Amino acid sequence: MIKIFELNKSYGDQVIYRDLSLNINRGEKIGLVGRNGHGKSTLFQMILGNVEIDSGSITVPRNYRMGHLQQHINFTKPTVIEECCLGLPPGEEYDAWKVEKILSGLGFSDDDMNRIPSEFSGGYQIRLNLAKLLVSTPDMLLLDEPNNYLDIVAIRWLEDFLKSWQGEFILITHDRSFMDSVATHIVAIHRTKARKVEGDTDKLYSQINQEEEIYEKTRLNEQKKRRQAEIFIARFKARASFASRAQSRVKKLEKQGEIKALENIEDLELYFNSAHFAGDQMMSADDISFSYTGAEPYLIDKFSISVGKNDRICIVGKNGKGKSTLLKLLAGELKPLSGNITKHPVLQEGYFGQTNKLDLDDNKTVLEEIKSADKQCGESKARNIAGGLMFSDDNALKKIKVLSGGEKSRVLLGKILVTPCHLLFLDEPTNHLDMQSCDSLIEAIDGFDGSVIMVTHNEMHLRRVATKLVIFDNNKISIFNGTYDDFLSDVGWSDEHSSE
Repeated sequence: MIKIFELNKSYGDQVIYRDLSLNINRGEKIGLVGRNGHGKSTLFQMILGNVEIDSGSITVPRNYRMGHLQQHINFTKPTVIEECCLGLPPGEEYDAWKVEKILSGLGFSDDDMNRIPSEFSGGYQIRLNLAKLLVSTPDMLLLDEPNNYLDIVAIRWLEDFLKSWQGEFILITHDRSFMDSVATHIVAIHRTKARKVEGDTDKLYSQINQEEEIYEKTRLNEQKKRRQAEIFIARFKARASFASRAQSRVKKLEKQGEIKALENIEDLELYFNSAHFAGDQMMSADDISFSYTGAEPYLIDKFSISVGKNDRICIVGKNGKGKSTLLKLLAGELKPLSGNITKHPVLQEGYFGQTNKLDLDDNKTVLEEIKSADKQCGESKARNIAGGLMFSDDNALKKIKVLSGGEKSRVLLGKILVTPCHLLFLDEPTNHLDMQSCDSLIEAIDGFDGSVIMVTHNEMHLRRVATKLVIFDNNKISIFNGTYDDFLSDVGWSDEHSSE
């Protein structure tokens, strides 16, 4: 059992934890939730001993091994399989089959296993670190947003792996459905304390909301009684016959103390700026082909699709197969080598990509960049959008040049939110958002009076959004007219269980 007792941590004036206590027992699989900046990753680092505690204690059993997904890259072996074998525990150094099974589940082909680790993209290098962690079989896994580096097939494999995991883990992820499917308990860092329930995120947040409603009703009731007592005291304290009663009420009020109002935590509200569209068909692609070399084999080969009014199209499949490339082609960021893309002459588009951060002006503030996307956007609306994307108060006045890559992505999303659009192109828009912001963004997509084409690996979002799918699977691209659950039941992923 890991015992966290009366933990306190502050950074300047910002209190992260105040007397936070939490026990993690044998066999518990913890999903850790909370708003960005509320201390989820800090708790990981404190458990690992990498961040100093102001006061309190964290007690870990002797010889209890913890494994943490490393973000830094440091490979020493010439092949992927040899590098991953470094993670095997003592006595299992030659059990390469265990390594091969995990690497395969995370999307490495047989040929990949004999390649040099440094040849892979950053995302696949992080996957290799994840594989080394999983084969090391520690007592506890500490996983901070592992889904960010996985495609939908690898995420489904990891879900099955964690369900069968015999030890403990603590998982941070913005993917609510993934967390709910693998966790036995949910812990929220909420108002500088830890709240834990057995069950899923809905159960935890329902319990928190119910308790805070009761607290507020009690506070208002006590406040009313306090006002009545204060009126009595002010009215009768000077009268001899009532003086003792008035004094008694003064002492009672002093003893009771005043119940403080809870600090307001704003619900995030995001809205896309829908522009009116009079036609029925927004755009079409006819037999488009593309490769980055300009020659065969084509990444996209003779692909066709039409986009009507209020379509909700999700592009899904393995990484590296061309999903983002297809989105860029449809958005006009890339030109097809052959075929045609036809768009309605009045079509207004918004494109959110993973690589267009260069569109931002380093010397502008977050607010200035958001306002620049639409002349009609005033200060109040820009601040509301900035707050919804976790740039509240003075954070909205930060210069772009001091922001991290994830923060710049959120600014770009803010610009898309304020831009008048008929059609949205969104490439994994929830990657750098916390769970509440993800929910708010998906609600904004639901309420958008236009069409959406979105790349995502999040199955909960696929279920919420998609009415049509573009599927990259089995080395081909196909269109499925229907929901994601319809696709799973009618077709399914051909290579989902390739590791078995």
